[in-house]
Amino acid sequence: MLNLLIKQIHVIDPKNRVDGVFDLLIKKGLIAELKKEIKADGMETFEGKDLHLFPGLIDMHVHFREPGYEQKETILSGAKAALKGGFVAVVTMPNTNPPCDHQSVIDNMIRKANEVPFYVFPAGTVTKERAGKELSEMADLKQAGAWAVTDDGDWVNDSLLMRRALEYASMLGLLVISHAEDKRLASSGVMNESIMSTRLGLKGIPNATEAIAVGRDILLSELTCAPLHLTHISTKETAELIRTAKKKKLHVTADVTPHHLALTDRAVEHYDTNFKMNPPLRTEEDRKALIEGLQDGTIDAIATDHAPHTEEEKMAEFQDAPAGVTGIETSLGVVLTKLYHEKHLSLADVVMKMSTCPAEILKLPKGFGEIKVGSEANLTIANINEDWTVRVEDFVSKSKNSAFIGAKLKGKATATICRGKLWKQS
Repeated sequence: MLNLLIKQIHVIDPKNRVDGVFDLLIKKGLIAELKKEIKADGMETFEGKDLHLFPGLIDMHVHFREPGYEQKETILSGAKAALKGGFVAVVTMPNTNPPCDHQSVIDNMIRKANEVPFYVFPAGTVTKERAGKELSEMADLKQAGAWAVTDDGDWVNDSLLMRRALEYASMLGLLVISHAEDKRLASSGVMNESIMSTRLGLKGIPNATEAIAVGRDILLSELTCAPLHLTHISTKETAELIRTAKKKKLHVTADVTPHHLALTDRAVEHYDTNFKMNPPLRTEEDRKALIEGLQDGTIDAIATDHAPHTEEEKMAEFQDAPAGVTGIETSLGVVLTKLYHEKHLSLADVVMKMSTCPAEILKLPKGFGEIKVGSEANLTIANINEDWTVRVEDFVSKSKNSAFIGAKLKGKATATICRGKLWKQS
């Protein structure tokens, strides 16, 4: 287990109101001391000058593709990509093959993550085979180690079934995560419905596809008094619906992706399929509304929706290529560049949205989302001022379908401490 003294590093831990330069001592993988100065003769040291130390980042929404699509990503490659990006834990989505609707799938995912070592908190399905017809065996999924349920990739459009899902999951202490999209209204759209889609001759997806689904799910959450998490929201209308729900003190939380915070549908101009995702990139007005939602607490978390696809799949025509982009290796860099350095969020806000709030929403064990003496050391070390360029050849993920290839970013993870092991970035 790791024994390490981190010297004179700027610690940001908003949960415990820590913001300053400290020494931190790790003994046998546990945080032993956090003080202005620690003397520990003979201890391996890590110089923290000009670096920041955060509670380990937590990604509430990733696709590691295993089982069934190992050519795109595996638990091993996904975990290593996450560690490079500064993450110590992720919630994996269940749209695998077979889908994560059986305890054996969850057992296998957790076992493989433990070998890295890395924390995977699997989400099971809401419905059997994600077919939207019959509730999954949520009690069995919970017992196997599921932390949430979702039919991500599909919206549960049967309102009665969704009501029962919220009621049942709430009794079990499982969070329901909703991929809110009225697919009938989205039809065969492939990008945001706007002037840009008309100009490009591509079928559009209106904002209403998301807002309609979000509105119904919020009403069902209110009806059942059950927690609801809305993932990868993308529109100003959605943000306003969530804002209203929070004013009513409903149990509703939400996350947004770095690409929806940094990019707009203008990025699709050259038909590059690395800018095709679901939900699609929206307008500048939507992007600004999402940033405002982060600032005022309407949106609780930033999650990547890391969605690997092979190069061959993404080489198809725009309308035929699969939706989804990778993001776990660039997430912190994009957030620091577009939100911190452009003065939309403070560093404490960034940590809240990428670590503290995800831990609280998911009700993760003690020590996640904070830096607490006695807890396991799961930490992110970052150089918030390092300039770097996103390059395909540097990705650890098996897939390279990033929306930020060639982007110049400022700030990145330089090391990650997870489960008693130090991972230094090259």
